[in-house]
Amino acid sequence: MGKVVLVTGVARQLGGRFVRRIQRDPRVDRVIAVDAVPPEHHIGGADFVQADIRQPAIARVLAEHSVDTVVHMDVTGTPLGSGSRTSVKETNVIGTMQLLGACQKSPTVKRLVVKSSTNVYGSAPRDPAVFTETTSPKSLPSGGFAKDTVEVEGYVRGFARRRPDVAVCVLRFANILGPSADSPLASYFSLPVLPTVFGYDPRLQFVHESDVIELLLLASDEPRRGTLNSGTFNIAGDGVLLLSQCARRLGRPTLPLLLPALSWAGTAVRTLGVTDFSPEQLRLLTHGRVVATHQMRETLGYHPKYTTAETFADFAHSRGPGLLPPEALAGAVDRIAALPLLSGGHPTQSAN
Repeated sequence: MGKVVLVTGVARQLGGRFVRRIQRDPRVDRVIAVDAVPPEHHIGGADFVQADIRQPAIARVLAEHSVDTVVHMDVTGTPLGSGSRTSVKETNVIGTMQLLGACQKSPTVKRLVVKSSTNVYGSAPRDPAVFTETTSPKSLPSGGFAKDTVEVEGYVRGFARRRPDVAVCVLRFANILGPSADSPLASYFSLPVLPTVFGYDPRLQFVHESDVIELLLLASDEPRRGTLNSGTFNIAGDGVLLLSQCARRLGRPTLPLLLPALSWAGTAVRTLGVTDFSPEQLRLLTHGRVVATHQMRETLGYHPKYTTAETFADFAHSRGPGLLPPEALAGAVDRIAALPLLSGGHPTQSAN
């Protein structure tokens, strides 16, 4: 008999996409899709169970379906629909506690995959240039989604100690982007004008939605020969981008502000939909964050299909041109450079 996989957070686009993908795996017999609200998108032939993981009833779901693999994707920074930040935190933290408690009692569960984030490292002025999986943060996140991920991983480590027979894989994803990205950073990049911290140009990494799906699939199965998919792994596309480069590629002007003014602006943009524009999000836009991914390649055995730059390009294409499209801006520079006043009466070469 094939595996029985339970997936949480299927009402979100990423969760629904993973459910559809894992059903194509011939080694999977059944997929149990769980969320507190019915998904608006198609989930294929998966069995949908409407259940709130914050409630003890999730233990009954595991027992009734003899689940052997749990993929916990309901750790996120944005609410569904009209939900609040409080409900998001409860789902992230209390929901994870209830789910792990249910897994601990279940004799059939043999593998647990948790979608985490590189937010666990925080962002501070004295951070190392590159974080590895064993690097301790210089300053623990004090709030928002970043603090949630720290608490979630703490509970997962406790579960792993209590159930050493269960293979546990924690995937720390960098900022997830793509055409259907739903995250505070994606909302920030969708603003017509990007507020930035005056004097700072942070380094950022991204991972594409498609790579996220394939990595979750890889982690939910038995490891391939010569690899190991238990443990904690940093996940990001190759390379980095500066925030200023991101703004130019989006065609969106930036508005440099002093940090106190940006904190006030953060409160303002929360009303525009950036629901987790928390102090930790501001720190990311000030100091940035870069993680090492050699364990992803050497131990997990995965090489992302998209680099950081390619991921951002796909995201930017899905958002359409901004107020300053790169092509239009280049054309304006060309026309200015060709003005007789600037060229001494002679045509100049086109400027790129």
